[in-house]
Amino acid sequence: MRWTWARFDGLSLDDLYDALALRCRVFILEQGPYLDPDGLDRASWHLLGRDDAGVLQVYLRVVDPGLKYPEPSIGRVITSPEVRGSGAGRTLMAEGMARCRSAWPGRDIRISAQAHLQRFYGEFGFGPVGESYLEDDIPHIEMLSEAAR
Repeated sequence: MRWTWARFDGLSLDDLYDALALRCRVFILEQGPYLDPDGLDRASWHLLGRDDAGVLQVYLRVVDPGLKYPEPSIGRVITSPEVRGSGAGRTLMAEGMARCRSAWPGRDIRISAQAHLQRFYGEFGFGPVGESYLEDDIPHIEMLSEAAR
């Protein structure tokens, strides 16, 4: 996987287009309509993973601390349908966690996870916080990965 880690204004037009197209394909066409551009992209880091042919296969964003949660927040985690089940999602999360730990050493990381993915995120040290809730008609739960203390 070839990685791009950039702030919004550091993304190329092709990176931005490909990220938004993949987000639309998965989050809107597969999961149902909702407003994906939520105003947080401009204040976030974006991690894009492309295959050897240059096709965007995985993506996530990290919202700066204090904007969505007190902690940095990983979200918009996407694996394209073509590579699901290949381990690409685990590779993406491992890379995203490493980037967060580097950018904000000693900080906890928070996510709003689809509830059925708790076990997956648990593999990366995330534990549930509070009760599940509906977000865009999909059950979610906040999860926290505490920094090594």
